Amino acid sequence: MSTSETSRFVRLRVELVVEIDDTDAVTKAALGRIADDPDMPEGERTYTESAVTEDTAEALAYLIDPNDLVSEVPGVELAQASWSSELIDYDPDSPEWDLGADDEADDDGDDEEVGLR
Repeated sequence: MSTSETSRFVRLRVELVVEIDDTDAVTKAALGRIADDPDMPEGERTYTESAVTEDTAEALAYLIDPNDLVSEVPGVELAQASWSSELIDYDPDSPEWDLGADDEADDDGDDEEVGLR
């Protein structure tokens, strides 16, 4: 394919498992960000405060901004993003937690897996 026939859009899939050591700190940070948002309507603010107070996963999702992941990358502009969070049971030694295992059927050979050690 020539450069003119290649799409300029790239789907970047990122899956993270994080350990929350201080749920109160995460909730407090989310509530602080909500309080500092001048554009949030009052009804939405009340709902969002309740959601992040009741669920640490919601608080974390509120604090994560996909634009922050790419905003400093030269030549890249975020076109669309979606993300979610959920509390999970996690066993790093379980074969069920092999990152990228769900992508094997979709693998077209263009992906590069990078592991942290």
